[in-house]
Amino acid sequence: MSTSTSAHSLPAHGGPVQVFYQKPGATPRPTVAQGKGIYLWDTDGKRYIDGSSGPIAVNIGHGNERVAHAARKQMEQVAYASRFFFENEANTQLSNLVTAHAGPGFERAFFVSGGSEATESALKLARQYAVLSGQSGRCKVISRNPSYHGATLGAVAISGDFVSERMYGSMTRPMPKVGAPFTYRIPGGQTPESFAIACAEELEHAIVQEGEETVLAFIMEPIGGLATGALVAPDVYYQRVREICSEHGVLLIYDEVMSGVGRAGKFLSAHYWSHHLPDIVTLAKGLASGYTPLGAVLASNKLVDVVASSGGFMHGFTYSSNPLSCAIGLAAVSETLQNNLPDNAAAMGERLRGRLQEIQTRRKVLGDVRGRGLLMAMEIVKDQESQETFPAHAQAIQRIVGLAMDRGLLLYSRRTAEGKYGEWVMVAPPLIIDAAQIDEMANIIDDTLAAFEAEVFA
Repeated sequence: MSTSTSAHSLPAHGGPVQVFYQKPGATPRPTVAQGKGIYLWDTDGKRYIDGSSGPIAVNIGHGNERVAHAARKQMEQVAYASRFFFENEANTQLSNLVTAHAGPGFERAFFVSGGSEATESALKLARQYAVLSGQSGRCKVISRNPSYHGATLGAVAISGDFVSERMYGSMTRPMPKVGAPFTYRIPGGQTPESFAIACAEELEHAIVQEGEETVLAFIMEPIGGLATGALVAPDVYYQRVREICSEHGVLLIYDEVMSGVGRAGKFLSAHYWSHHLPDIVTLAKGLASGYTPLGAVLASNKLVDVVASSGGFMHGFTYSSNPLSCAIGLAAVSETLQNNLPDNAAAMGERLRGRLQEIQTRRKVLGDVRGRGLLMAMEIVKDQESQETFPAHAQAIQRIVGLAMDRGLLLYSRRTAEGKYGEWVMVAPPLIIDAAQIDEMANIIDDTLAAFEAEVFA
């Protein structure tokens, strides 16, 4: 029997879609037709502001000609060549550009195909370094609860999400977790600063309790993503965590899959705490701005030289450092830097924060506004004073996202751990956004929240 697929066997427009990421009976999603700048259009001609850069990825906006030209040029030369046989110029140039702007302590780069692969690679790099340094007992990775570091099983093991653990935990080796330094809904009698210090001390207690000779690394997002909704801890937290890790010989890993490459107003958000830098950084999303799957691990010469001198990194993927992805990433990062997009993210982020805080004064479902640069979040609550969330059956953030989409704005949302840690909507447009577009987006958010309140408080 023939297994070929003809055009006649494909579903007609509007027919069933043979993918399994959509729930049965779900409202069909519009089909995207075009993207340019901060906007996307569907096949019916409706325009949307990409208010979350997809899943916080499209830093330089859609339809960038520089990236398209770089991709075409590289494909015409060579799209793929294995790093086991060849070096390629795009990989070299991208490595040099990224490490130059990452700065001292991050002189080496290893490119992969996304954030989950970057997490896996960082963990393996840390482990190999420990073994080669005579510390083979170090194998435990501490992370925060809640946290999210990717979708692979290794990443699941170090992510703090009991819903994911409930499904996949039996397939992984559970790793220790410590509390996240929330600045909203903090325990009674605490300030954000005192609670942050308490969370850092909990990390030290966990290291001692586990046995520091068994603890390999502590991984955290310096600015929160999916699990904590743009959480930025008080400065003292970053200082104390660095001190604790150094005191106990534990490697500190920053997951900057969302917050890196200018998204938060600096090339690395770690640069906000430049005197307390991590040992390893992971990047993805904005690294290629959504134009191709691409991620990276950054580390120091000191760390990587130990691994390289032993015969090399015992790890890799088919598409690690492939020419096409690196050429696209090189164009995207060059566009980011040459157009000063980190500075624009910082300036437009302050404007966005101001607009959201102004909306907060009259929209009672907006409980908290937080973040840095153009990585912002709005905490959604049933009551501002009590900080109570809506019950799960209300599907509050899903409804807000739907109302915003009806009005031509795309937003990203998350209800972490079945709402135990709240729920929020991420507001993170492309870094090319201007002041007028910030205001246009804010006006839609205001109108959306007003419509939602009219529904739930009628």
